[in-house]
Amino acid sequence: MRIAVAGATGNIGALTVAALEGQGHEVVRVSRSLGVDLTTGEGLDTALTGVDAVVDVTNGGEGDRAEAIAYFGATTRNLLAAEERAGVRHHVLLSIVGIHKIEGNAHYAGKREQERLVSEGPVPWTIVPATQFHDFAAMVASWTERDGVATVAPLLVQPIAPADVAAVLAEVVTGEPQGRHPDVAGPHTEDLVDMARRTNEVLGRKVRLVPTWKELFGVEMAGEVLLPGEGARIAPTTFEEWLERLSEDHGKR
Repeated sequence: MRIAVAGATGNIGALTVAALEGQGHEVVRVSRSLGVDLTTGEGLDTALTGVDAVVDVTNGGEGDRAEAIAYFGATTRNLLAAEERAGVRHHVLLSIVGIHKIEGNAHYAGKREQERLVSEGPVPWTIVPATQFHDFAAMVASWTERDGVATVAPLLVQPIAPADVAAVLAEVVTGEPQGRHPDVAGPHTEDLVDMARRTNEVLGRKVRLVPTWKELFGVEMAGEVLLPGEGARIAPTTFEEWLERLSEDHGKR
């Protein structure tokens, strides 16, 4: 198959490209850095010529709620319109578990708009909701760190390895459209503060972590809101296994 990956130069995009090429598929990389701008549609028609299916793993839309909705709305409309013109038969969107339960998060509002456009759009579709990635905790801590102190909300998550997500996406996009795919998650529930602490230990970073609901994430995200629903598809890689690989990679530097 000839498959386009939107957001191909990002972490999950690059892994999805590798998974698809490993299966022998022809992959078209779609990214602004490669001359295709989803916000304007420039280069899309050329990129999607002869494409059978598209995986959208784009990210962005940082800012307030209106900006996030505008960004995801524009990029998704442009992508779907170009797919319809090109005769694309399957649009696969990577989304996030729990976004329909949380109103206050601007990024999640943008992703909800993205899901709405895909589900109401002209191209047969599959939406794959995944839990947070294994590196999410350390990333959150890095956003708030000041003078060796970082605030982290004590979220309950069931983190998943990016490579496992890419494998699911590569499988789904080569099959028939499914509508909403079951949630995809890692094997174990973890606490975000503990995840950040353990990741920083592996990286040799000394950061004092302060659990709080007063910074990036509010109490509306407490409890089981971000955990996968019933019938979820459980990926194999544990957080501990991911940490071991991180430690090995860090030791090679």
